[in-house]
Amino acid sequence: MNFSGKYQLQTQENFEAFMKVAGVPDDIIQKGKDIKGVSEIVQNGKHFKLTITAGTKVLVNEFTLGEECELETLNGEKVKTVVQLEGGNKLVTTLKGIKSVTELNGDTITNTMTLGDIVFKRISKRI
Repeated sequence: MNFSGKYQLQTQENFEAFMKVAGVPDDIIQKGKDIKGVSEIVQNGKHFKLTITAGTKVLVNEFTLGEECELETLNGEKVKTVVQLEGGNKLVTTLKGIKSVTELNGDTITNTMTLGDIVFKRISKRI
């Protein structure tokens, strides 16, 4: 399954609670809570480039499935991790105790991040 495309955020659950626990400052949480960000994924075989644009913030991460990489987190920290493909349609990784699962179903991407007992869910549609 090819993840390539642009996706616009439609809904999100537990944004504020998750960001607080993840250590994101309150002013950034308030600025970001209502932004309908756009994610662009370019997949070339096992290599991925992910560009997330939310307001004026642009986050770019690149990785190759199964290989160690350095990804930038939500609060700007760079963390080494490995991204795996599960079931042909799920990208799975763990960043500083946060488990991230990005699942593609047709034109919908669901990203679920879990930290402790807080689950942050974002649903985006292909545009």
